[in-house]
Amino acid sequence: MHLLHLTLSAATLLLSVTDGKRCYVPEPTDGTDLLAKQSLSKLHDVVIDGSLQKQMAEHDVAQTCRLENAAIRRGVKLDYTSAVKCLMSKPPRTPSEKAPGVRSRYDDFVATHINATNTIHFTGNFLSWHRYYIWAFETALRDECGYKGYLPYWNWGKSAQDPEHSPYFDGSPTSQGGNGAYAAHNCTPALISGKGCIPAGRGGGCMETGPYAGLVANLSATGPTFPGIRTGFPPLGYQPRCVKRDISSWVSQQWSIDAQSVDLLTNPAYQTNIRAFQDRLQGGNVSDIFTSSFFGVHSAGHFTWGGDPGGDVAGSPADPMFWSHHSQIDRTWWIWQNQKPLERIFQIAGTRTILNYPASPEASIEDLLDLHYTAPASAVKNHVSSVGGSYCYIYA
Repeated sequence: MHLLHLTLSAATLLLSVTDGKRCYVPEPTDGTDLLAKQSLSKLHDVVIDGSLQKQMAEHDVAQTCRLENAAIRRGVKLDYTSAVKCLMSKPPRTPSEKAPGVRSRYDDFVATHINATNTIHFTGNFLSWHRYYIWAFETALRDECGYKGYLPYWNWGKSAQDPEHSPYFDGSPTSQGGNGAYAAHNCTPALISGKGCIPAGRGGGCMETGPYAGLVANLSATGPTFPGIRTGFPPLGYQPRCVKRDISSWVSQQWSIDAQSVDLLTNPAYQTNIRAFQDRLQGGNVSDIFTSSFFGVHSAGHFTWGGDPGGDVAGSPADPMFWSHHSQIDRTWWIWQNQKPLERIFQIAGTRTILNYPASPEASIEDLLDLHYTAPASAVKNHVSSVGGSYCYIYA
């Protein structure tokens, strides 16, 4: 028995330490993966029998995509960083008088998100606007930087137990960068309610490893949550500073595990309509968000890497992890929609302003989504299906 104990201890040590690094083992995501397969099957059925095409035509939206020709977004190694860095090297299209802090084509996308923040979060168009936004980014990578692939998604559950050592954040050449260098700091007050201040992690300083080592955020901070970062002036001004991270398993182990996503996608309380689903996804509704300590998968993703600008609701796209996170947000919506595709495709709920402040009308599928200098304005109805309008992609 004693010998067996020593053998097991040695095996554990070998699994835990490899070349000075912890051995990372991804968590299974069988629950959401099965739901994704079911959704793809149901989507296939309504495309094949023409019922989706008929329903979309009633709203003057074409549906010509066939699944056998669809692009596939995958949760695989993130090997598209050279294209992202290419976009960072290209000149901007946003006029300097509109956004003095913009220094690159990549910054065009950051400025767009900052400009739109108060009309795209906790709103009726939250999901559709971000679907269009990340698609426009994916298109720019392909058309302007020669990228041959598609936007990868970050399957939160796989890395929830140990995000810092996962392929997303381990600082390897194919990662999305490592943790920030250690810098002493206080907890991060992430939520509107002020509850759930995130304990300080092992980072806090500038990101120094991985393909984005030394990355600089150019646009001024708008709503920083990370200690020591102040709101810049003027809005959209030039406030160059290193991208900081403080990776938090405290957040991910509670709200990014696969069971949280499965609950979001199967709990009857969130299946009644899109309002219930998207409120839960974002952490709460207008009535309880100011008292809630629940992060939801959206905030949990952002604050798993956190720091600055990752924890700034407006300027968060300046950290490249934003895109894979929101691809997974889109995947989650895609799964939810295609559990009942004909019933859920055109569902929309919520007002046109953040948490209905100031008070505004209910959003409509005819509302325009404005992406400023990154893509043409387009109605919500054109962005409700991954195989409708200009879209032709699925998730695997």
